[in-house]
Amino acid sequence: MSNEPGTKPSLPASLHYGWIIVAVGSLVLFSCFGLARYAYAMLIPGMQAGLKLSYDRIGFIGTANFVGYLLSVILAPPVMRRLRPRATIASGLLLLSLCMLGISASSNFFTVIFLYTLVGMGGGFANIPMMALVTCWFRSEQRGKAAGLVIGGNGAGIILAGFLVPQLNRLYGSEGWRSGWLILGLICLAVAGCAALLLRNHPGELGLEPVGKPLPPAESQLKSRERRGDGAILLRLGLLYLAFGATFMVFGTFIVTTMVNEYGFSEAKAGLYWSWVGVFSLFSGVSFGALSDRVGRKWGLATVFLVQSAAYLLAGLKLGNTTLVISIVLYGLAVFAIPAIMAAAIGDYLGLSRAASAFATVTLFFAFGQSAGPALAGMIARATNSFCSAYLLASLITAAAAIFAATLPPPRSDV
Repeated sequence: MSNEPGTKPSLPASLHYGWIIVAVGSLVLFSCFGLARYAYAMLIPGMQAGLKLSYDRIGFIGTANFVGYLLSVILAPPVMRRLRPRATIASGLLLLSLCMLGISASSNFFTVIFLYTLVGMGGGFANIPMMALVTCWFRSEQRGKAAGLVIGGNGAGIILAGFLVPQLNRLYGSEGWRSGWLILGLICLAVAGCAALLLRNHPGELGLEPVGKPLPPAESQLKSRERRGDGAILLRLGLLYLAFGATFMVFGTFIVTTMVNEYGFSEAKAGLYWSWVGVFSLFSGVSFGALSDRVGRKWGLATVFLVQSAAYLLAGLKLGNTTLVISIVLYGLAVFAIPAIMAAAIGDYLGLSRAASAFATVTLFFAFGQSAGPALAGMIARATNSFCSAYLLASLITAAAAIFAATLPPPRSDV
């Protein structure tokens, strides 16, 4: 099988190469988010003990990752224009994997925070062009489902971390967190090679059309031009992504620490519950993405924000173990739905030709939100010795976002 950019690997006649893009994309997000970011929640207790880190320093390390991601959002559009999406994705994965290997050997807070900032940059260079590729390879009626399948890779990463990290801690004791970063970094390195071999920048490279029903040429050309009101739509989508970014990683970063320190769970039990997030999140993006294909992007977004609001409210009220488990299940069911719907909404509202730059723009809002969220939550926890107030604040923000999402106008036409 040839792997030149313009050649098409041998596939069954009924299988469009777009689904290969989806499969590889799932591995990309499995690495850049599932392992490089969400595994941090499982590694926190060991790192906190091994490096003697306070709550606020844990939050600052998480925020450093998001600051790196924010920088990559700013840099991604010109880098993609120069390197093209495939090379940008592979380079981002290479950067984050090498830095994860570096964290495994780190011995102080400042080294970790520097390397984890670069991990965030690598994650952004992998994620942004990957979601833009989904928009290019799929037309509107299947775009939400395709984006959801790609984002499902996040859940697989959470599942792996939830089971692997406690096992490593049992085998290596206080050094288990170092083995965790080492093994996860090596996995990300392998995925970087896979992305470089199999991804393609556009269906046209293989002489293909995007998956889905084509539109009349005149309508497609109209959609690709900037129109009056596009800036306002982009701002509204960006504000919704800001609300998501400011809230979901508060829970995602600190819920394992909450279970261990506030509920008295063993690390293995907390890891099991965290892996449940991964199991349920496998269906998160594809289910809500497909729902938004049917009912519209605004109602899909509103529904997801309501589910997330309920999850954060139950965690913040601290009503007992059963309520906490329900909160974890709700979080898992909805955690990766917003990015899937957002990627589809960008294509619907702004068109294929502007998808990459528009997705980078709304991701800038997201990055600002997720940069502030964990740091603020860590400071709240240090002041109150609990994350309950941070979870309640997240619930209030997502409830407001649900109402705001319901006011979005319908797209003027499909692409």
